[in-house]
Amino acid sequence: MTKASNLRDMAIPELELAVDDLNKELFALVNEKKRAKKVEKPHLIKEKKKEKARMLTIISEKQAQ
Repeated sequence: MTKASNLRDMAIPELELAVDDLNKELFALVNEKKRAKKVEKPHLIKEKKKEKARMLTIISEKQAQ
């Protein structure tokens, strides 16, 4: 999990790429859950969603400045 202070040091394009990567990871986790009705590490879905929200919040803060 990435801390918000580390994310604030990143540029907006870097953050957007990280969000895209998170979207892919989240898609894979949710897809696995739907296919197998079981995920090896179900807590990762919640963590990835929170991390994505954290990144999107920081992007919007930077764009408002």
